[in-house]
Amino acid sequence: MRISFCRLLAVLLLVCLCCDDVAAQRRRRGKSRRARTAVRHTGGNHHQQRMALFEREGGIDSTTIVMLGNSLTENGKDWQQRIGTTQHVVNRGIIGDNTVGMTERLYQITPYHPKAIFLMAGINDMVGNTTYEVVAQHVIALIDAIRRQTPQTQLFVQSILPINETGGHWRTLAGRTDDIPFANMLIRAYCETHDITFVDIFPRMVRGHSNMLRQELTNDGLHLTEQGYRVWAFELKKYFNKL
Repeated sequence: MRISFCRLLAVLLLVCLCCDDVAAQRRRRGKSRRARTAVRHTGGNHHQQRMALFEREGGIDSTTIVMLGNSLTENGKDWQQRIGTTQHVVNRGIIGDNTVGMTERLYQITPYHPKAIFLMAGINDMVGNTTYEVVAQHVIALIDAIRRQTPQTQLFVQSILPINETGGHWRTLAGRTDDIPFANMLIRAYCETHDITFVDIFPRMVRGHSNMLRQELTNDGLHLTEQGYRVWAFELKKYFNKL
């Protein structure tokens, strides 16, 4: 019953999003302006240093595969080596970044029309009292921005990864374990109706039939161990091999 209810909710929300697209864009622009300060505070000097590093490095062209995301992506380090590909892969993850921050730094990526972008976003939008519906809308807005700015780029939207609250390390994400699959379902539904590839890593990382991140895959309930990255990379190889 839970799955069918989620799918129904996803369809209904997608209809609302489509019918209220103009108003939604206005709200997102307003939220973007209000959230900019939070993004800067979240990332701080590290966020600025990473963006400066990206500016110096450059190196994105039509043959490049971009890993765009937050700390989960940044901490993956050399994704080209992880995937085991000869294709040119760059890491554009920033610790603490959310969809607003990623949208604001697309100017470092989309003008060069990379071959593909693998997007990992949403967990940092889920802090506090933000509903999973709003989190999904934020991710969808970022997806739309990427597609609009570089329609020729192949976009792969990765599911928001699970968390493990047993250690109590992330109070800002308290009680959000079961919200993540709901947000993922909305994002998946949007991707499927807009011919975008959704990469569902979530079920590969949860324990049994729960929504909880497997203990051996995390060191703090949110970030991944080396074993966690191996699971993630294994799933991505299927998509890299098709590029």
